[in-house]
Amino acid sequence: MYHPYMWAYRAPQPSGQSIVLDTAIGDVNGDRVPDRVFLVGTKPYGASSPLVADITIVVEDGRTKQHYRIPLKENQGYGPTLFLGDFTGDHVDDIMVNMSSGGSGGITYNYVYSFLGNQPRKLFDFEQFNRTHTGTVTYEDYYRVRVVTENPKNVYTLDINYKGADYLNEIYRPDGKLKAPLSGDINGLGGLYPVDFDYDGVYELMAFQRIIGRYNADGLGLVMNVQKWQGDRFTPFNQWIAING
Repeated sequence: MYHPYMWAYRAPQPSGQSIVLDTAIGDVNGDRVPDRVFLVGTKPYGASSPLVADITIVVEDGRTKQHYRIPLKENQGYGPTLFLGDFTGDHVDDIMVNMSSGGSGGITYNYVYSFLGNQPRKLFDFEQFNRTHTGTVTYEDYYRVRVVTENPKNVYTLDINYKGADYLNEIYRPDGKLKAPLSGDINGLGGLYPVDFDYDGVYELMAFQRIIGRYNADGLGLVMNVQKWQGDRFTPFNQWIAING
């Protein structure tokens, strides 16, 4: 299990080999002076390639102008972005990083850090989320799919008639019974979004996971989990299932 307290080291401004991928301004260390936060990285395959490597958070202390670097465990991906906002209710901005893995499953890499007192603390890690937010997807007779989520523990039934006759005829007999047992899966995190549901200035996390059928491109819907900060961690607050309509 990951330890939430990480390390940062003082560093000069980003080197000439690094490029600035995104930037934001906000008080992230709690001294009430706005800081500048950068997301920097390199282009290992040239400027025309969308792949970015060595992705790192750099914080410029607004008061001292000192730079701190926060390395990311998963530091290679596509379209990395920054967001600053208060996720814990301490009236200090936290640092959110999102990027795409680039794979066919639509998986994303997502982190949230606190930088209070110029000390980084990892608040959210997509790998930890994926380990604890699993479930089962089971096809049933009469064009139904049973989805069971483990955190929180919920059971849903999807009507997949909307998938169309060609799709259903491959799986079901004319009487609506399954031709053979069939299961799908719930993918890892495929999107993480800051949403202030309570309009109180504190953001919750909206996490999306794709429900897939026979293969990755066979999307059946989405598991949508709302995560809310509860003292020392994000915990499930609400959950929905969504399908194309």
